[in-house]
Amino acid sequence: MTVLVALAVGLVFWIAGWALGIKPFDAFMVTALLVVSAAAYRIAEPYIRERLRP
Repeated sequence: MTVLVALAVGLVFWIAGWALGIKPFDAFMVTALLVVSAAAYRIAEPYIRERLRP
């Protein structure tokens, strides 16, 4: 679910940035950064929770 929310927020930013004059590729790179970060968090989350348990 986190990745889908990041994708939706990124695409909204992409369209808004494109409308405000940011180059489309540059705005899409922000979207890609958000999605990759969310996917990395989703993959690493079980290991982080396991390490932080007392």
